[in-house]
Amino acid sequence: MRSIRGATTVTENTVEAMREAVMELLDELEKRNHLHPSDIISVTFTVTRDLDAIFPAAIARQRPYWDNVAMLDVQQMYVEGSLERCIRFLIHAYFPVSASVYHTYLRHAQNLRPDWSLSQPL
Repeated sequence: MRSIRGATTVTENTVEAMREAVMELLDELEKRNHLHPSDIISVTFTVTRDLDAIFPAAIARQRPYWDNVAMLDVQQMYVEGSLERCIRFLIHAYFPVSASVYHTYLRHAQNLRPDWSLSQPL
């Protein structure tokens, strides 16, 4: 079992903007890690307090094969000056120890972990 981290930001607190950001984030996660949802044990999504239009897990459940993944949505702890309109995830999945894990940080969330941004090789 391995863990994968990731995050993105949303342009505004709307269902449409959140859906676009979450789908982009999960598309990139699956592509870069060659991960199938059947290998995922659980996902914890966190959102900053300025996002409440929809649960990220509700968006993820609309994806093929994601309806059987255990998911939880929680609010990220507020820290003054921290990144706004941010969605993060922590995924636990069956993943070969020999395989590289690519953490997915998109949009303004790349600033959270520049060492894990999309500059990682495919």
